[in-house]
Amino acid sequence: MNANGPNDPNDPNDSNVPNDPAVLWRMTRGRNAAHAMIFPGDRHHTVTWYFDGVMDRAEQYESIELAMARADEIRGILLRDGWKEA
Repeated sequence: MNANGPNDPNDPNDSNVPNDPAVLWRMTRGRNAAHAMIFPGDRHHTVTWYFDGVMDRAEQYESIELAMARADEIRGILLRDGWKEA
């Protein structure tokens, strides 16, 4: 255990932290679809966005909290633009 407690996503030595990619959200607008994924890593966490099955963007962050906040920010932009939760 470290100063942040068990399962610290920023501790590369914590083997209890999930490191499998995960879908964060899925949305639709008409016949179009979008989703975001997170790829946790030892030092960086990558967030990717896909529109109609094609990767649009990938960004890396030093903390999982920043990566999740960015994914949520994009989700909010899409919601304001008329996309719906799938």
